[in-house]
Amino acid sequence: MDEIKPVRLQRGDLVGVITPAGPIELEKLELGIAFLKEQGLKVKMGNSVGRSYGYLGGTDAERLEDLHQMFRDPEIKGIFCARGGYGTARFASQIDYGLIKNNPKIFWGYSDITFLHTAINQHTGLCTFHGPMIGSDLGRESVHPVSKQCFSQLFEPKEFIYTEELSPLEVVVEGYAEGPIVGGNLTLAISTMGTKFEIDTTGKLFLIEDINEEPRAVDRMLNQLLLSGKLQAASGIIIGDFCNCTSRSDQSLTLDEVINYYVRLAGKPAIKGFKIGHCNPNIAIPLGVHATLNTSKKKLTIKNGVI
Repeated sequence: MDEIKPVRLQRGDLVGVITPAGPIELEKLELGIAFLKEQGLKVKMGNSVGRSYGYLGGTDAERLEDLHQMFRDPEIKGIFCARGGYGTARFASQIDYGLIKNNPKIFWGYSDITFLHTAINQHTGLCTFHGPMIGSDLGRESVHPVSKQCFSQLFEPKEFIYTEELSPLEVVVEGYAEGPIVGGNLTLAISTMGTKFEIDTTGKLFLIEDINEEPRAVDRMLNQLLLSGKLQAASGIIIGDFCNCTSRSDQSLTLDEVINYYVRLAGKPAIKGFKIGHCNPNIAIPLGVHATLNTSKKKLTIKNGVI
């Protein structure tokens, strides 16, 4: 699939906010909307924002229509997800990928949105953004300034360089790797397996992160990726934040022991310690664009995600 980069944002542009997974508290969302407006953007809410259907932000049909409507509307220049949770995989097979390919624009989110990132990139070639949610992240009273600064990459095409100036990094497997970045949330990457949206890691830099998973659960998921050849197929592995992934039992391997074991078995260049995921700061990066991972310099260099 040929790479498609969305057009950069300009001050005064109209952007959309949707809840393709779980419902959002409107009070939190108001703080995130205020941030977008501070960036000089105008904001349009999806029709289902504020609704709830059990643990979902509206019915599948309602959430799908919001996604379609935002890509269909020529005035909308970027689409931001209000929160994650669960639900995007429920309507992935009903998405009009031709509509998205013919109307490429910025698409931003993470966590459960990983399923959409994977599906959209593999079916359209559109580069998307793994970044903090407008409601659940930017809706906090205290947001790390680095998380906010990451939005500047949407306004100006520029190379993004991640070094230890941003966070301490640890080399797990030495080497140099390059390729487009894929992945995101580990649990959601696993949920694509055996479907027509199964994540393709071949020759790619594979990003993994997660939250609230015990080491044995991370072990199970990484073992599945190893047995299926997904870890070995990747050119390199980017290990993001694993928030609150500690054991509730006295008898457990540590998270580091689990991750190091499988990543070393895969034998591909790997660095851990990236503040990407359910963390503060939550550093946003483009997915689907070419990047290089250099362990000798402890550096991840990512090409611009917009044109």
